[in-house]
Amino acid sequence: MSGFGLDLIAVVVAAVAAFAFGAVFYTALGKHWMDAASLTEDSVKKRSAVPFITSFVALLIMGCVLSWHFGRQGSDVSTTFALHSSLILWLGFTVTTMATNNAFQQSKAKLTVIDSAHWLGVVVIEALVISAF
Repeated sequence: MSGFGLDLIAVVVAAVAAFAFGAVFYTALGKHWMDAASLTEDSVKKRSAVPFITSFVALLIMGCVLSWHFGRQGSDVSTTFALHSSLILWLGFTVTTMATNNAFQQSKAKLTVIDSAHWLGVVVIEALVISAF
């Protein structure tokens, strides 16, 4: 652990793993996600790199928060604790925020389900990677 109880190597490895998961996840569900988000293949192809950069920075921040959280628990964070924490944090903060935002934007419920499933995978992967360091 380094400053503020963060293991920066673990955070970077976790962010890369989570980013790779997202690439596979949205490649597999791309057509369903585009339909749910009311996007076309052309509109997606014309996007800049900004969403990808933003996503990676967000994954680094998420990893820092998880690393800090685990660091506050002591030196030995079990896999079970990491999984329970990631599920509670995902449900309590990610799903609730996403569902609220999507409801106000009148997005399809399908979009909330797909994106929430993605973020569940992300937080679990990051939690497991960070707890393994």
